[in-house]
Amino acid sequence: MKEVIIYTDGGCDPNPGRGGYGVVLIHGKYRKELSGGFRLTTNNRMELTAVIEALKALKEPCRVKLYSDSEYVVNAINKGWVQNWIKKRWKKVKNPDLWQQLVELTGKHQVQFIWVKGHAGIPGNE
Repeated sequence: MKEVIIYTDGGCDPNPGRGGYGVVLIHGKYRKELSGGFRLTTNNRMELTAVIEALKALKEPCRVKLYSDSEYVVNAINKGWVQNWIKKRWKKVKNPDLWQQLVELTGKHQVQFIWVKGHAGIPGNE
């Protein structure tokens, strides 16, 4: 499997309000950047969208180290919250449409979610 490093970020101002996301994918010497935005969204939707768009950009199953400053996204995966949400059929979960997409995509790849402090000088996250 190819090894890919991914940095994602998303946000909006005000929250909710206009928002956007950014992604950096790195494989060896190759680097790809993705971004997008919405007129009315939330910080959490943009953080999730960044991760989804990053994984959708992979053309084959990969081993991924994904860095995000979103504790919401990283903890939901690493602490098993998503599995509980699935068992409860997404009841009382915000953004179930995006979470379902993310679950499907993580099933195609070996993804390690790593939390990084936002705005801390980490090159891929800046």
